[in-house]
Amino acid sequence: MTPSPDLIQELQASRPVAPADLRTRVREIGAAEPARAPLPVWSRLRFPARRIAAVALPAAMGLAILSAGAVGLSRSELRGVFSDASGSVLNAPGALEAAPGRDLGVTTQDSTVGPSPDRAQRVSATLTVEVRDSDAVSRAAQDALELTRSLGGHVVSASVATGEQGTASLTVRVPVDKVQQAIVGLSGLGRIVSQQVTIDDLQETLDTLERRESSLRAQIARISARLQTESLDAETRAVLEARRARLQGELRQILRGISSTNAEASMATIQLSVVTPDALGVVPTPTRLDRTLDEALNVLVWEGVVALGIAIVVLPFALVGLAAWLGRHLYRRREDERLLAQS
Repeated sequence: MTPSPDLIQELQASRPVAPADLRTRVREIGAAEPARAPLPVWSRLRFPARRIAAVALPAAMGLAILSAGAVGLSRSELRGVFSDASGSVLNAPGALEAAPGRDLGVTTQDSTVGPSPDRAQRVSATLTVEVRDSDAVSRAAQDALELTRSLGGHVVSASVATGEQGTASLTVRVPVDKVQQAIVGLSGLGRIVSQQVTIDDLQETLDTLERRESSLRAQIARISARLQTESLDAETRAVLEARRARLQGELRQILRGISSTNAEASMATIQLSVVTPDALGVVPTPTRLDRTLDEALNVLVWEGVVALGIAIVVLPFALVGLAAWLGRHLYRRREDERLLAQS
């Protein structure tokens, strides 16, 4: 409500005057209280703490999120480039069909990656092929068994499960000189999902066993010759016969090792898995957005860790400052109460 002009003029004309007693009391108090030093400039400045906090906190959070997004975007681009360069696209469905023979070991009969015919080697292969449905799983397993027998191999184990997610798992052994033909035939049963061929050299082990065999045979021959041609006393003859028996026992073990190594090198082991699309469970390739969000989340986590570390370091100083401010506030309040009590 706005006062009337007449009331304003009346108030201006009648200026109230303080009583003489009140003026005398104020002069006495002013004379008794010592003059205070002027406050420094920084203490007279008023900082609106609430307004600053209301602006600074959202700005800091926005800056953190923006920096995390920028770093995540740049890292996702680099990771995508490196993934493509290293061949991780082979994880995508159908990638093996688009690039057959890429880093898959032995894939064709003309492949240069294969067992060496002049060395003893352990050859093993793992194949996974995808077929259309459960009925195709059974047919593929039967074809694999027939192919193995036609190549002169045999089945070590076989397991076939039918249903919505039909699967088959077979372990077969085929002659090592026909392993490439076997892999090509098994790969043609369906779409290749994964393929790996491993070759371990056994020639050094075989050479060591054969050298030991020759040494044992020579020692046994020398002892046998002494026993047949020399006139030996009973004690010496007994010692030589015991030594020859020990060497003959070791020779039998060496011969078994040579036979086992040759058998291992003559047959290749192939593990075949036949699956349907539902049983395969192919993991989708992450998109650029997924990679960006993952990297941004990682950056935010690290920013939170850094902020927590800073808070742990600053918290003791903040508590000391708060205690000092509260002490000063309580002191000034008591001084004001004391002055009011004196008046």
